[in-house]
Amino acid sequence: MKNTEVLVIGGGPAGLSAAAEAASYGAKVMIVDSDLRLGGQLIKQTHKFFGSAFERAGTRGFVISDMLLDELKGYGDRVETYSNCTALGYYKDDGVVNCMEGEENYFKVLPKKILVATGAQERLIPFPNNDLPGVYGAGAVQTLMNVYGVVPGKRVLMVGAGNIGLIVSYQLLQAGVEVAAIVEAMPRIGGYWVHAAKVRRLGVPILLEHSIKEALGKDVVEGAIIQQISPGCGFIGEEIHVDCDVICMAVGLNPTCELLWQAGCEMKYVPQLCGHVAIRDRSMRTTNPNVWVAGDAAGIEEASSAMVEGRIAGLSMAHALGYVEDKEYREKSALYWERLNALRNGEASAKIREGIAQVLMESSGGMER
Repeated sequence: MKNTEVLVIGGGPAGLSAAAEAASYGAKVMIVDSDLRLGGQLIKQTHKFFGSAFERAGTRGFVISDMLLDELKGYGDRVETYSNCTALGYYKDDGVVNCMEGEENYFKVLPKKILVATGAQERLIPFPNNDLPGVYGAGAVQTLMNVYGVVPGKRVLMVGAGNIGLIVSYQLLQAGVEVAAIVEAMPRIGGYWVHAAKVRRLGVPILLEHSIKEALGKDVVEGAIIQQISPGCGFIGEEIHVDCDVICMAVGLNPTCELLWQAGCEMKYVPQLCGHVAIRDRSMRTTNPNVWVAGDAAGIEEASSAMVEGRIAGLSMAHALGYVEDKEYREKSALYWERLNALRNGEASAKIREGIAQVLMESSGGMER
């Protein structure tokens, strides 16, 4: 049995930020992450971040990952990390978390406080032949290109015009891969216009109110059929044949929240946050007083917001453990919330604000400790 004060499940932007914050006050922290290296989505992101200087605007995602890991190294043996390590389950009766490192090293952890920062899973949509080799999620394409330096194919049909679909399309073009078209079922582009403008300037058509109808090919993807969508979500008009050897799905994410269910946290389905998420207070503490949540596991947002949520959670866990005085906790928490609200300001984040309002609860009397 391993013991730690803070167990961070998930080594992405939220988890690393929380671990750094808690460790900065003296807490002993353990990070477990299922990927081969820490960093989560940051290690795939070659584009520069928006936001403010506090959230490292103008810095590329993989560089931010290195900065967070360097920060953690500064705390020495106070921070213990496990990559290629999956948190298999949480046992509510005794608070034990079972973990598997690789395929053989099974161990148990008894933490005092837990942060669930498990990120999100990609959504897929059903269509004939969607199991053919050559049909990818956008995250898989990013991993191939930006982590391993492998292009997925020669000509791609992108399904989805949110930020991920637009950014990955641009990254494909940068890698010399042709993007035949981007199809979007909604009547408007879901991502930022600056990303859409980049791919449009490079000659990629963005077809609104269109979606994929069928993948073509016998053994691998050899093409696709796309078609216009009616207001009632049926296909209308003429079928359009697209020559491609890759179909990339960028149709949204769902929070990864199985451990939160196991921990008995009160959950709520919130469409604006893209799925079931945990009810939490302003410290990111859930209804299980020993469990916090941050990042995409708390609702799908940008990595900048995930990092600030992680800082809030890390600060709160350190405070709950007695490492932070009340006055400093209140002041720093207020500062982090100013930064988080600034990131969520504006029309593009209206749905996020609506969703957060549905799950944010007031802290109960002695909840902070």
